[in-house]
Parts: sequence; C-alpha cells; structure tokens
Amino acid sequence: MSTTISVTGMTCEHCEQRVAEALAEVSGVASATADREAEAATVEGDVDSADLVAAVEDAGYEASV
Repeated sequence: MSTTISVTGMTCEHCEQRVAEALAEVSGVASATADREAEAATVEGDVDSADLVAAVEDAGYEASV
C-alpha cells in the first residue's frame, strides 16, 4: 500500500534524505522517498499514517496527512 503525506520545511537534498530515513525506521515501511519540491513523502508498506507524521515531526519537520 502506498501512502503520501505532506511535509514542509525541507530545503535541500539532505533534508529529503533525513525525512526518508526517519520514515524508513517506522515499523511496516518497505520503502520511503521524500521530495522537497512537492513538499511530500511517499511510503510503501502497511503502516498507520499517524506513525509516519510522528516520525517526520520527530526528525524536525512539519507533516500532515
């Protein structure tokens, strides 16, 4: 299952990588990508979107479903 969440605050490639890594650590995530220009992150896997938002916020960015 694919889930896309809105992410704001990413300004560079390092930010995208940090968000993707934070999402990848969430249980149930098979893969994760982040796109600063689209202000979004996409996750493949069976996971609760609230857990994804929490992971991104813990990494220092704003997120919403």
